[in-house]
Amino acid sequence: MKILIVEDEKKVASFIKRGLEAEKYDVTVSHDGADGVRRAGSGEYDLIVLDCMLPKKDGLTVLKELRGAGCLLPILMLTAKNETDDIVAGLDAGADDLLTKPFAFAELQARVRALLRRSGQDRGAEIRFADLRLDPVNHKVWRGQIEIILTAKEYSLLAYMVRNAGNVLSRANIADNCWEYPFETFTNIIDVYINYLRKKVDGDFTTKLIHTVRGKGYILQEG
Repeated sequence: MKILIVEDEKKVASFIKRGLEAEKYDVTVSHDGADGVRRAGSGEYDLIVLDCMLPKKDGLTVLKELRGAGCLLPILMLTAKNETDDIVAGLDAGADDLLTKPFAFAELQARVRALLRRSGQDRGAEIRFADLRLDPVNHKVWRGQIEIILTAKEYSLLAYMVRNAGNVLSRANIADNCWEYPFETFTNIIDVYINYLRKKVDGDFTTKLIHTVRGKGYILQEG
């Protein structure tokens, strides 16, 4: 597996690089956003570790450019900020996961493994529920004949719900499978993204698919 690290703090970049190489990953380091975009566009990487604060182009700009160009690589964003609005902004820009500095390498390592594992699962055949169709390769979604445009995180959440349709999913279940975050800290973010999905997936349709089970969580079912 080849990993691109885009991090301007050379000590941090070196620390991550050495740790990942010890785990047998092939690691390349870039120290600014413009170079990071160029390298990421080469198509040779399996995952990107991207710092939020970068020279030339900041991390959010890099994210938006890569996603806008059709890049579907899993991206783990590193940020010194821990506010809900900042985290939501990173996820909306296209990050698959976020890790707040300072962090233990074991946590970064676990998140890298989870993202690579999830990326491998997203290479199969089209998945369906009711009139929903999901394309795991291109991360596209349709309800009936209407394409629904989702962010990377919204797609990840919807795909998890479709694969577990008919089952009540607690916020802890969702956090463990879609965010890799401590559940207690990020409950509000899960609710925010469920509301995003409801507006896009159910908003213009008579039959609602995403339902709240009071005191337990959420379920994907018809009616």
